[in-house]
Amino acid sequence: MNRWLIGVGAMTVGAAGFTFLPAAPKTVPVHLVTARAIAVDDPAALGSPLEASGHVVALREATVSGKRIYKVNQVLVKEGQQVRQGQVMALLDDSNVRAELEQSKAQVKLNEAVLAAAKLAADDARPSFLRNQTQLAEGLINHDTFDASKSNYDAAQAAESIAEQNLAVAKATVEINQRYEDDTVIKAPFDGLVTVLTARAGELVSPQFSGGGGIAKIVDLRSLEVEVDVSENVISRVRPRQEATIALNAYPEWRIPAEVIAVIPAADRAKAAVKVRIGFKHNDPRIIPEMGAHVLFLDVAPPPLLAASRTQRVIIPPEAMIADGDAHFVFLIVDDRIERRVVRLGVRTAGGQEILSGLEAGAILAVGNFAKLREGSRVCFRVSSPAMP
Repeated sequence: MNRWLIGVGAMTVGAAGFTFLPAAPKTVPVHLVTARAIAVDDPAALGSPLEASGHVVALREATVSGKRIYKVNQVLVKEGQQVRQGQVMALLDDSNVRAELEQSKAQVKLNEAVLAAAKLAADDARPSFLRNQTQLAEGLINHDTFDASKSNYDAAQAAESIAEQNLAVAKATVEINQRYEDDTVIKAPFDGLVTVLTARAGELVSPQFSGGGGIAKIVDLRSLEVEVDVSENVISRVRPRQEATIALNAYPEWRIPAEVIAVIPAADRAKAAVKVRIGFKHNDPRIIPEMGAHVLFLDVAPPPLLAASRTQRVIIPPEAMIADGDAHFVFLIVDDRIERRVVRLGVRTAGGQEILSGLEAGAILAVGNFAKLREGSRVCFRVSSPAMP
């Protein structure tokens, strides 16, 4: 037991002349560290304030454009201009569309005339058919005469039905061409700010072109929020409706009241982070999309259930932890042998790395060339002679 305490003392003071060695043909010098316990209500255990950086984003934005290939006649807005829903932003060349619209309207008039003629023919054929039908019953005419009148009457009715359908098609064509005509007047879909103007008079625009081919981009400033990536090691300290403050890179001294909108329930494996949405409590014209932002999360004490289950926290130096893919582990000294122990990480602060499970306070850990340490290796202690002056 004394021998163990001497080894620990050698690690603690760092200059007592003791070296910890695994018992192997080639010894590997290591240092010893101790897992420490810190009470939850200890101010040192709360760690540094939780902060994250990100950008201002708009949940509601749109690139306005024509539905087909058009030439721009006029652009009636400028970058930085506020627009209202329904406000005309641009006028597109409608010469071809207007010609198609006029042609379809003329087609409607033609089909109306054809329908009127077909109805007249059907009305004229009906009395003759009814008269011949009566005369056939009285035996005054033969079947050939009746069949001829019936054929004429049926053909007149069919012509009237076809004329009605052609008129319906012509009217639908007018409606379609009218929509194309309306599409040449570009209007704002909602209240917002024009942030980008991508077209000028005389240019062609189309959503089919690479890059969108739009005329302008508008943003609803009431939908602005900040998105940040928070490390999954500290995401437990963030929760919806949590108070926060936002400092924009453009106005570093301005502290903007905010609160957490949502913690996105999906982690980015490449970044080992979780996306968090933070909303502004008040709108301000100085806040614009894509600005850099720094978020300070307030009231980051653990939730009541979590705090009740953790009367103390185990802290180790970060250098005592080894990462292996998504897993983390330490080399623990148990009964003079090395044990590779998997641990679950918590918050990492200036005071050290929190261990949520897998390790107890007071455990002795080996720190050194981890590549040469092996599970189950026996360890021993020897005293190294201090260098002579």
